[in-house]
Amino acid sequence: MSSFDVQQKTTPPPHIFCKPSLRVVAENRGAAIREEDKEKRTRTPTVSGFSHTGMEQFLTAQALPGGHADAMTQARRALIVPGSPGTFHCVQRCVRRAFLCGVDHHSGKSFEHRKRWIEQRLSVLAECFAIAIHAFAVMSNHLHLVVQLDPAVAAHWSDADVAARWVRLFPPREKSDAARAAKVALLLAQPERLAVLRARLANLSWLMRCLAEPTARAANAEDGCKGRFWEGRFKAQLLCDERAVLAAMAYVDLNPVRAGIVNRLEDSAHTSVKARLDSLQAEELTRPLAPIRGVALATCLPLTLAEYLALVEWTGKQVRPDKRGALAADAPSVLAQFDPRPERWVTRVKAIGSGYWRVVGEVDDLIEHARRLHQRWLKGVGLAAALARAD
Repeated sequence: MSSFDVQQKTTPPPHIFCKPSLRVVAENRGAAIREEDKEKRTRTPTVSGFSHTGMEQFLTAQALPGGHADAMTQARRALIVPGSPGTFHCVQRCVRRAFLCGVDHHSGKSFEHRKRWIEQRLSVLAECFAIAIHAFAVMSNHLHLVVQLDPAVAAHWSDADVAARWVRLFPPREKSDAARAAKVALLLAQPERLAVLRARLANLSWLMRCLAEPTARAANAEDGCKGRFWEGRFKAQLLCDERAVLAAMAYVDLNPVRAGIVNRLEDSAHTSVKARLDSLQAEELTRPLAPIRGVALATCLPLTLAEYLALVEWTGKQVRPDKRGALAADAPSVLAQFDPRPERWVTRVKAIGSGYWRVVGEVDDLIEHARRLHQRWLKGVGLAAALARAD
């Protein structure tokens, strides 16, 4: 056999090199689509037309050497130091974001009553945990919660108080006073166990567990099924300062308005602002803004209830495209304490949902927490820098 014959048999035809296969074309197209989706997901709000994507990359690359990507799943204790106080914005979504707490569009069946379950459960948790609930919104497929933890409050409880609170959260199978008293007595005889329970009553993860689990059990029993009702992990944002807390509260209270479900705060059912309006007394308007549920902690925002309601109502007109108002002229005077530029305040409120991820605050706050997490960057560094530059 000649060398020509060997070459002719072993060399593939020219068209194999020149014409890409359908599989290669599909893979290239899929990679392009994934890259485009990634760019959309990482896009964050801008301030006065300033795009800060490049700035965010520069700041984080220069200031935060080494670490992991922000999107990686990490233990909650990496962000929330056990035993330390803090204020957080938490989001818990129904599995597959299905409307398991609203009206099922396929069957037409209403599950609106489950929203009342969650509100009632929040009231119980506020009486048992060392927390102050500043805002909440129970939507059809998710819920929002702005909550402040203070382990120092739990440290002052007696052992009997800790045991009674825990038994209220996890009652015995036998629903009787004698069974509850026996369980309390059993806990009082275990000092080490009580120390663990005291810490849990000021722990964010245990708070969300005690909120999600009973609701899921009740919903599954009602539906006659098993399986997940909520997604596995709740999202938690650390709110570093008063301005971040106030922006998160406004964001949460305006959820039904932003979604176009209602036009007025008075119609925002299953929200903290609706609860404040329903129980409003004339003398409360001039009092300092207090938590809607839970203990009155030492930390409080420097505004009254009337000022907060006015600020939320005005902000709602800016976040709805069909309810635009005059920014500077109509802005409530209390806004100047938190942000002298009304348009920047609106950006801060909107950014709670998409501009930040783990931490909400100033540039230094985000950089410091990124270092603690051993990460290169945190989503929102560029946004915080852009907001600071807008002065």
